[in-house]
Amino acid sequence: MGTVTLMLFIILLVLVILQVPIAIALAAASLLVVIIEGSVPLTLFIQTSFSSMDSFPLIAIPFFILAGDIMSKGGMARRLVEFIQSFVGSLTGSLGVITIIASFIFAAISGSGAATVASIGAILIPYMLKNGYAPGYAASLAASAGGLGPIVPPSIVFILYGVMSGTSISDLFISGIIPGILVAIALVIVNFIICKKEGFGRNEEKAVLEAAASSVEKEKVSFWKALNDAKWALLAPVLILGGIYGGIVTPTEAAVVAVVYSLIVCIFLYKEVTLSGCLEIFLQSARTSGSILIFVSAASFFGQVLSIERIPQFLAEAISNLTTNPLIILLLINIFLLIVGMFMETVAAVLIFVPLLLPIVLPLGIDPIHFGMVVCLNLSLGLITPPLGINLFIGSNIANIPFERTFKYVLPIFGALLIVLLIITYVPSITLFLPNLIGG
Repeated sequence: MGTVTLMLFIILLVLVILQVPIAIALAAASLLVVIIEGSVPLTLFIQTSFSSMDSFPLIAIPFFILAGDIMSKGGMARRLVEFIQSFVGSLTGSLGVITIIASFIFAAISGSGAATVASIGAILIPYMLKNGYAPGYAASLAASAGGLGPIVPPSIVFILYGVMSGTSISDLFISGIIPGILVAIALVIVNFIICKKEGFGRNEEKAVLEAAASSVEKEKVSFWKALNDAKWALLAPVLILGGIYGGIVTPTEAAVVAVVYSLIVCIFLYKEVTLSGCLEIFLQSARTSGSILIFVSAASFFGQVLSIERIPQFLAEAISNLTTNPLIILLLINIFLLIVGMFMETVAAVLIFVPLLLPIVLPLGIDPIHFGMVVCLNLSLGLITPPLGINLFIGSNIANIPFERTFKYVLPIFGALLIVLLIITYVPSITLFLPNLIGG
């Protein structure tokens, strides 16, 4: 690496330390280096920024975010929880199991980890606290279950990875189903062990959640009544994913369908979103979507500068000189991404590092779909690892506890998910089974 490359990373590091937003830091560092070096025209910034946004698959991101916000505010998340409560019952740690299953289903609607924690956690964490769960554990479990968002289709992170790598987004979506189930199973096992050991939820009742809306009766609800109430919410992931894999719609078109469907259900059927209330939801979604798309623009220019400075080639040569064993290389990449996830937001990490890492793994015969799953699962663990740990921050805020009180319970959860990560990393057939089955 030359002086210019070193300068690029030093400027970026200084800006990050000064708490400059990462998107602005990426663009500013790249622009300063281009100005100082003088060999690249400044018009490259404008060209790259616009060309990076000129992508049909990227349109899916704001629509999936909007659909998730509508479903969260419109009562779909609450009805999912009530339905799962109706058949899980009073098993050991049943509220934890409900949290995990509800997060899995809601992730298949919203595609966002943070949205899943905010929606499901806001309902279940208060109820878990009333039933004797430690606040740190309630926050940790909801945060960890929210980590299913980047894994379970339709994942926003998969969309970004597909755009950056040129991989089929539909194949990426379906590849996340089995790994997502494995993560959910691991969380259920850990939940059972911790609840048994700590004695959480011994007096749990099979009741409708008090933390829901005031219109919900505080009485036992039959499975069939809960199913009837939740039928429109349960139909959402079937409609979205069925449309994609049935060849009826593309992932981008499915995102639009999700928005239209959620508006119809929440305004006219559930009647929990008013037409005037839609404005607030649209503004919230616009803010979230705008921040992500600014990331895309800035990271694309940053990646262009890295390519000009031959950083991907340097990294590939450095790792190749160290080892040519794909198993060891995958292990090194896992360690690297776990560290990255501790300090960098998921979207930024995908946009910055996927273009750097793909040239390293593709010559080794590693399938880009499998590698995408490895990348997304690594970064989803970053959602529950400090110092960033955005899901933990959301969970601890809902539980009204200091961030640090979650650490005791996050460690065993993180350990279980790490085992799942290693299994998925070294058994690629788990990820590729469904894409090969449908594609073949």
